[in-house]
Amino acid sequence: MSSLQGLSKSLVIIASLFIVLAGLKLATDIIVPFILAAFIAIICNPLLRFFARYKVPKGIAILLIMLMIVAVGSSLAGLVGQSLNDFSQQLPQYREDLQGRFVWLVDTAAQYNILIDKQQLISLFDPGKMIDMATNMLTGFGAAMANIFLIILTVVFMLFEAPMINKKVHLALDDPEMRQKQIDKFLESINSYLAIKTLVSLATGFCAALLLWILDVDYFVLWGVVAFLLNYIPNIGSIIAAIPAVLIALITQGPLVSGFVALGYVAINTVMGNVIEPKYMGKGLGLSTLVVFLSLIFWGWLFGTVGMLLSVPLTMVVKIALENSEEGQWLATMLGSGEETESKLS
Repeated sequence: MSSLQGLSKSLVIIASLFIVLAGLKLATDIIVPFILAAFIAIICNPLLRFFARYKVPKGIAILLIMLMIVAVGSSLAGLVGQSLNDFSQQLPQYREDLQGRFVWLVDTAAQYNILIDKQQLISLFDPGKMIDMATNMLTGFGAAMANIFLIILTVVFMLFEAPMINKKVHLALDDPEMRQKQIDKFLESINSYLAIKTLVSLATGFCAALLLWILDVDYFVLWGVVAFLLNYIPNIGSIIAAIPAVLIALITQGPLVSGFVALGYVAINTVMGNVIEPKYMGKGLGLSTLVVFLSLIFWGWLFGTVGMLLSVPLTMVVKIALENSEEGQWLATMLGSGEETESKLS
């Protein structure tokens, strides 16, 4: 009898989960701007603390931060928007040239008795889709930012509420004496992760754009912004960001310059991802590589491009919630990294 009750309880939980996910999927247009606003507010919070250290009134500090965001965002949107429009017009020609290069590669392989069916290979592996992937993600992020007034207004209110968020979380979780240090640690970890990740991503995008400008690759600003945004996606984001730049260099400059671009991207991401980021971020937030990759797919399906960019912070929110639930602790352990598991076993 108890086994039947346990089974029915599990079925109810699974059914409830599907209903919640369906509701989130339907409410994407409302939830995505809110997630973006929370993301921007967390990034801006260190600036707010900086102004508070110099006794700048909170209202004036928030106004200055918003002016900075609007100024930088407007300038960047103008540059990227024009580049994206020009690139979209040239895309059919680029795709045709790229397939020509691809056919040349197949013909060259045939000279060494490596026989490949051209049409079948092109149908299975369309090189133009590699360029489409990055540009579609950029377009999707731009669409999410379309309701910019609502996002900025939400950010303003979030920054005003920032000092009270910790206390509200404790009270909401019935912890008026502030004993749950794990919650404080988590909120600080998310804040630190997003701030460091943003600075590293900015440096990555700037270095990528500078490299492409030196090598005279078309639309270097566009690919720099792509490198900045996709650097938020762990593991595979930097690979996706490099592909269109390498392919455009191959079309316009030839194999030699394309090779230099590929080597430059490898060097930039090796230094940023393996030297600078770990130095300031430490061991990270305790998620396994498999979980990071699966979370990228899941949140991307649920919330689109914004979900992919913020897949790690969103997964960490789920993980900390599971850790504070007796029924969900086993799942939180499954989401954890190998180092975290070994430390618990030792």
